[in-house]
Amino acid sequence: MKAIAIHRYGGPDVAEYTELPDPKVGPDTVLVRTRAVGVNPVDWKIREGYLDGVLDSHFPLVMGFDLAGVVQAVGGAVTEYAPGDEVIGYVRKDVIERGTYAELVAAPVRTLARKPASLDWAQAGGLPTAGLTARQALVHALGLRRGETVLIHAAAGGVGSIACQVAVALGARVIGTAGEHNHTFLRGLGVEPVQYGPGLADRVRALAPEGVDAALDLIGGDAVETSIGLLKDPARIASVVDYTVTARGGRYVFTRPDPEDLAAVARLAEDGLLTVPVACTFPLSQAASAQALNAEGRTRGKIVLLVD
Repeated sequence: MKAIAIHRYGGPDVAEYTELPDPKVGPDTVLVRTRAVGVNPVDWKIREGYLDGVLDSHFPLVMGFDLAGVVQAVGGAVTEYAPGDEVIGYVRKDVIERGTYAELVAAPVRTLARKPASLDWAQAGGLPTAGLTARQALVHALGLRRGETVLIHAAAGGVGSIACQVAVALGARVIGTAGEHNHTFLRGLGVEPVQYGPGLADRVRALAPEGVDAALDLIGGDAVETSIGLLKDPARIASVVDYTVTARGGRYVFTRPDPEDLAAVARLAEDGLLTVPVACTFPLSQAASAQALNAEGRTRGKIVLLVD
């Protein structure tokens, strides 16, 4: 099979479009022929070695956790899927070695859910990481409830645009930070946009004089500090980028594979409550360019690799 692999940590130039052996199909594993792969910041951070201290990895290393594709074969213990089924997956295993930047992926059943028919392949490929992150942060970490107000930082990005929709579907009022050029886009998602940067706290207070009930940091920097000053309860903050948030009483969220959470996000799409804004697509062979664009942190929605 064709795949994007690295043999050492480094910049985009270490990513090679190469031939690798087809993956083996274990008893509780599903072999998926990949159609689309969402590109996430964690992918290029793995390539550069930032996660080497917390996750074991083996070379040659195939990056990628997101996946949308068609089941080719199933292991002997698998009853949930059959060849021909269309699936999505957040295929993060205990060891980083064989990710989803490949034509074929052996995915444990616990990492998969059925693909929403309402999404095309590119949208479906961009959903798993962003959808799971949004749900696990807003529902599990923050306990967001109907009628509450949540502040979401970097609301127009790949995770942010999904998180906004999940929060709206929960019945929350959403205030989202973004550049002014993304404000119309956010209003279309049911979000009240505010310009990020100096004076952010005053702009949020103008919309919510009594403060906000919860906050989700998707960008880092001073987002946690600013949010704490706006929260009614300083502990109701979650961050996916700043693990020091725990020292302030908040929650650090590192997305976990969970088939029930993934299926719940897929149902939102099926019910017309969630879509996946796709900023642009690249062929698998151009994964390095896709990662470089993702690392700039300026795209609206998801960057997705398409696999022929």
